[in-house]
Amino acid sequence: MYTMPVALQSVTTPPLPQTISAPSRVLSIDVLRGLTIALMILVNDPGDWDHTYTQLDHAPWNGFTLTDFVFPNFLFLVGASIIFSMHSRLARGASKKTLALHIFRRAFLIFAIKMLLTAYPHFHYTHFRIYGVLTRIALCYLVAGLICLFTQSARGSMGQARTLLAITASLLIGYWALMRFVPVPGLGIPTHNFPILDPNNNLAAWLDRAFSAFTQRFLHTGTLYEHTRDPEGLLSTLPAIATTLIGSVTALYLRRVPHDRRSLTAPIVGSLSTPATTSSSTRLLAGLLITGIIALALGLLWNPTFPINKNLWTSSYVLYSAGWSLLTLGLCYWLIDMRRLNETRTGNAVLWPWLVFGSNAITAFVISNFLVLTLIWIKVPDSLSTPVAAGPAKPVTTWFWLYHHLFARHASTNVTSLAFAIAVVAVCLIPNWLLWRKHIFLKV
Repeated sequence: MYTMPVALQSVTTPPLPQTISAPSRVLSIDVLRGLTIALMILVNDPGDWDHTYTQLDHAPWNGFTLTDFVFPNFLFLVGASIIFSMHSRLARGASKKTLALHIFRRAFLIFAIKMLLTAYPHFHYTHFRIYGVLTRIALCYLVAGLICLFTQSARGSMGQARTLLAITASLLIGYWALMRFVPVPGLGIPTHNFPILDPNNNLAAWLDRAFSAFTQRFLHTGTLYEHTRDPEGLLSTLPAIATTLIGSVTALYLRRVPHDRRSLTAPIVGSLSTPATTSSSTRLLAGLLITGIIALALGLLWNPTFPINKNLWTSSYVLYSAGWSLLTLGLCYWLIDMRRLNETRTGNAVLWPWLVFGSNAITAFVISNFLVLTLIWIKVPDSLSTPVAAGPAKPVTTWFWLYHHLFARHASTNVTSLAFAIAVVAVCLIPNWLLWRKHIFLKV
């Protein structure tokens, strides 16, 4: 079964011998998910935000960097995992009602984990940020999961794919129409009274402020990441759902080709003498690459009138990022599921960390957040920043102390900042590796 591990219920399986195979899975998706979560931790945790490489930070407003690719690619893979998991459960006899309840339960627990991270370590209720990465994942998983569940019919996977594509197109065009034509109370009409993507004067930002005012009034909590708007706001969740559905359509396409029954937990070493280059897998790869190029082109064509913008998750951004997701998945599919890179000793060593991260992806993300929050919370005296004549050393965060004592003792640079981020990724790999060794995969 192909599932997206999310946390917190422990599922333990006995060690698998090399000769025993696990259920069918597309290993390229496992690897890509692990790469994505590792990159997500890397770009979230530089040693010094004033010293980061351009590609390791979000575009200030319009534009696209490597960092802007990370979150939509993860949602793309969430959409793919929905299809693989759902079809596996249905094949085992699960009812649609049972699956719907399971989807609601998962979404709620992901959101609960998000609120726990928001509260930790001070638990100041009035300062909770309801929006966020995990909130968006929960909403996209919930809505996309229910859509995939109830669009499945006797027409088969291609009929379902056409329905999902129609819903995706409706979400993208509908979001553009809302942002382009709907007057914003007190501000006017987009493109007439203000630019279509003015940072604060747009419909999405207005709804974020309205929602924050509502939660402050009735729940006595709720803040926005940018104070006047939020990059994971309410309205922009609609095109984010479209990103997730594109991943689901891709998974329906991938299911047309049978994949090897290989264990994710068993050692995978050998030679590269017999690549799996069947005509069907070659056609599948060509479809991924061609569709990816088309999506990139459509995103660029839409960019002049509805710019590529991660903060507002614009429709052009959905298409452009989906294009890169398809091309990246195509590359991984060619290397792993066709050329069997994982069956060489070198390839196995290269892919192993990403398979470990991918096996407990949300767990790794949660661990990284707890680590960062704890290091910022705990204060230690810092003699480096306090002259001897000034008296006792002033307290600084453990994060600051570790970075400036171990990585940037002489000067903070882009290199030292990146080195610290890599160290955080390595630390987060350790608990995932321990879970991997014991064949424990955390789920909700």
